[in-house]
Amino acid sequence: MRWLDKAVLAISPERGLARVKARSAAHTLMNYDAASKGRRTYGWKSPGTSADSAALGSRSRLRNLSRDFMRNRALAVRGRDVTSGNVVGTGIRPSVRMEQGQEDRASEAMEVVQDHLLTSAIDTYGVSDILGLQTLVMNTVFTDGEILVRRRMRNTLFDPNLKLPFQVQLMEVDHLDESITSNGNNDVIEGIEYGPTGKAVAYHLFDQHPGEVGWRRRRKMTSTRVPAEQILHIRRIERPGQMRGIPWLAPVMTTLGEISDYQDSQILKQKIGSLLAFFVKSGADGKTYAGAQLSHLEPGAIVGLAEGQEVTPSEPPKVDGYQEFMNQAIRTIAVGLGLSYESFGDLRGVNFSSGKMGRIEMDRFVEIWQRAIIITQFCMGVSRWTRDGWRLVEASKGLAPVPKSIDWTAPKRPMIDPAKEIGAAVDEIEAGLTSLQRKQRELGYDPDVIAREREEDANRGGTPAAPANRNQRPPEDETIEEDEEDERQ
Repeated sequence: MRWLDKAVLAISPERGLARVKARSAAHTLMNYDAASKGRRTYGWKSPGTSADSAALGSRSRLRNLSRDFMRNRALAVRGRDVTSGNVVGTGIRPSVRMEQGQEDRASEAMEVVQDHLLTSAIDTYGVSDILGLQTLVMNTVFTDGEILVRRRMRNTLFDPNLKLPFQVQLMEVDHLDESITSNGNNDVIEGIEYGPTGKAVAYHLFDQHPGEVGWRRRRKMTSTRVPAEQILHIRRIERPGQMRGIPWLAPVMTTLGEISDYQDSQILKQKIGSLLAFFVKSGADGKTYAGAQLSHLEPGAIVGLAEGQEVTPSEPPKVDGYQEFMNQAIRTIAVGLGLSYESFGDLRGVNFSSGKMGRIEMDRFVEIWQRAIIITQFCMGVSRWTRDGWRLVEASKGLAPVPKSIDWTAPKRPMIDPAKEIGAAVDEIEAGLTSLQRKQRELGYDPDVIAREREEDANRGGTPAAPANRNQRPPEDETIEEDEEDERQ
């Protein structure tokens, strides 16, 4: 301690101790270059806000900008389509798991699931089945950062075509009424009501989208308090306690916008360069050429010029380093989104090994998004609603027993080299490193469906061939004959 610190400590121990602690903390802080304040870190932001407060006040603008990028930026659309195409693909399909002793009624229960979830009956708007809704959910989570799914209970007496008494309605988060700040003793933040434990207990929703215009906006905007049990709030969670989502383009939005502007400017530059122009210099007499004849210049035309005048063509601008710059820019976007560079369409120089390595990292992210977003938040929520609705009409409609659970199987991942990859899967099963049904699910197949179909094939008289053992040795006599033939040669 310096003499001043000792003097302050003697006069006021509390202030003296605070000075010593502050100096000690400053010395510790300076051990990290990134934490220091100076020219190199000028402009760096480091607010200590919570996960949701970080985007408070700017969430709406980020969402609207992201939507505009989807309308006008090709790379943004590609990023969204690649993400949804890999996470959802052809759809994460449901299958039923019955209680013990009721396995023989699995086919009946599966018919109920197919009639309700795998048709447009599940959609409030009557457009998509559950597989189509999965794609729309993933697209919206990517673009807006979050989406609300509301359960709509129905009376099957008035709609007998519904097997189960509910439908789902996808709603953009713009429906949240952010003008409400409290409800009783509960706080309402950005339209979401939180209970004493910090859990969302209700959502305050407008009955129509605030952005509706024209004939569709017929009445005054009013909001309704909807219990959280009737809402699925789907988003990517990155920090503890996070309740809201942000657009996935947020980390790369500035870069993506500048890259798109650069690309447009290069296109305009080439367009101007392709317009060959002629400049006529004045002659010795000082007269200038009016250019009337040049205004209708056609290929092969011969234009007479006054004596002493000369024509020089324009020099189109050159584009240097455009390809290299765009490649690196797309790599930056791909890294920010968790996708591979090759998924944006450039497959030059890609072989099996490099393609496989690029897919491994991306597939890890895809599996995380599948499980944490679509399956856990959306599909399992719909499963819960399905089983609840099933119990209400099970007896009155004479349906199969309510399944013990509804499982979800993601679609198979496209193979780069099917022969090698299937062979490796067979080796894993034979070596005891995994089970057959686990590997079937990894490939996007439902083990129960496969077993049932193989049994049906056997009952029809077409006994399925047993899987060949690729490691099986030939009979001993054949081996001896081959060895003798080799010796004679």
